[in-house]
Amino acid sequence: MAGTRSKIKSTRVKNKVSPGSGKKVRATIASKRLNNKEWADIWPRERDIIVRPERLRYVRNAIIMNGCVFCQARDNGVKPDSLCVYKNDSAMAVLNKYPYNTGHIMILPTRHCGDLVELQDDEYAAVQELVRVTAKIVKAEYRVEGMNIGLNMGRIAGAGLPDHLHWHIVPRWMGDTNFFPLLAETKVLPETLEQTFARYAKHFAGVK
Repeated sequence: MAGTRSKIKSTRVKNKVSPGSGKKVRATIASKRLNNKEWADIWPRERDIIVRPERLRYVRNAIIMNGCVFCQARDNGVKPDSLCVYKNDSAMAVLNKYPYNTGHIMILPTRHCGDLVELQDDEYAAVQELVRVTAKIVKAEYRVEGMNIGLNMGRIAGAGLPDHLHWHIVPRWMGDTNFFPLLAETKVLPETLEQTFARYAKHFAGVK
């Protein structure tokens, strides 16, 4: 370690430059951190970490639900209050009560099930077909530039409600993430859930 310190000291002296040239010094040091093993041992490459302690409540299951909200939506039927915009015997579509973006919708098996491998073949086929149908509806209604479509299976994988499978479909547009949600932790949506429901309902009315 003593030898390493002397090398660091000599490098610092060698890299001394006139005032106002701090960028050059930082660039030289950054280069050595990446390319010199001895420097890498002292200053390993850094990683950014986002700390969100409120998620601990979900991870530790501190929030106790009274029954399954998706099953409640199913049983309450297709209407704005339930946020269920479509259902058949095997699959259903439900709006996200706290949408990541305007038009955020979820596709679920009608039967209460939290494990993908436990779905029957006909259930899985119905869910995937509804995902595709819903993606077409999202494109037609919202003229999206892209979509995030995905499933988190299990609490450890990030599922907020792990006991009932649900595929997220999140519409995306260029510039839909800006300084406001990033810095103020606030998402501004241009329409209410009731308006979103009405926009989707006219499309799902013709789906069998």
